[in-house]
Amino acid sequence: MKKLTFQDVLILLVIVSGWAFNVIAMKFGLMELPPLLMLLLRFIIVAAVLVPFHPLPRQQMPLLCLLAFTFGFVHFALLLFGMQYTDAGSAAVLVQMGTPMAMVLAAVWLREKLAMRQIIGVGAAVAGVMVLSGSPSLLSWHGPALLLVSASGWACTNILIKRSPPIAPLAMTGWLSLFAIPWVLLSSLLTEHHQLHSLLSAGWRGWLGVLYSAFGSSLLAYSLWYWLLKKYPVNQILPWSLLSPALAMLMGVAILGEKLDEGKLWGAGLIVSGIFIAVAHPWLLRHNLWRKGKTSL
Repeated sequence: MKKLTFQDVLILLVIVSGWAFNVIAMKFGLMELPPLLMLLLRFIIVAAVLVPFHPLPRQQMPLLCLLAFTFGFVHFALLLFGMQYTDAGSAAVLVQMGTPMAMVLAAVWLREKLAMRQIIGVGAAVAGVMVLSGSPSLLSWHGPALLLVSASGWACTNILIKRSPPIAPLAMTGWLSLFAIPWVLLSSLLTEHHQLHSLLSAGWRGWLGVLYSAFGSSLLAYSLWYWLLKKYPVNQILPWSLLSPALAMLMGVAILGEKLDEGKLWGAGLIVSGIFIAVAHPWLLRHNLWRKGKTSL
């Protein structure tokens, strides 16, 4: 296995820190903007920056429209809704459940066998969700439920990408954003109010959520991530992503003043440990599910 250079370790730390702070930035954004409006602005910016420079053939457009629903709408919209009911750290941990969900879906739909080590890891992650959901800091079950459905949207997206022809990551990000705009716009018009007033009155918190999620997360962090995935085996790089929810939880405490209780710590520990057990296995390298389409916060 190729050894990580010191420079690439630093890049990985920048990536996972960037993803972690994205959760904090979105929490700030939700203080001043309704979730769907904030998501709509993010998609408009990403599509405007990427689509003109990444053309795609027509035959790939139907797939991108479907992915715009499963990933752009189900994953991202429910992620933002769920974050309204949970703290930043718990949200970052719960959305990581997309990884074991994708493994289970691959076993069911693609008939890819799960090793006993992976089954144990998935089971530990599920147990962690149950413990975390019972944390006193989570005042309602709505948040965890929405975040788990959001994670399932991410998992379904990876299975669809697994069965489709390869698409350049930045092209997929740009076109997904473009095709998701009608879904998010219509939903915002039907469920949210005073969008123009919210937009005009938004301060630095609202625009931090929009601009950081568009540029810091979607463009910068994932561009570096895709570059490293081309350089190293997937199973050597993917476990580093599990630092992101841990960092998000610490940032939530330091920046947002969120509380850490025993239930949250045990639940987060079980989820992150279970996912690590599941992904740190040659199965990832053989089936190459993640190289083809991992995109998130």
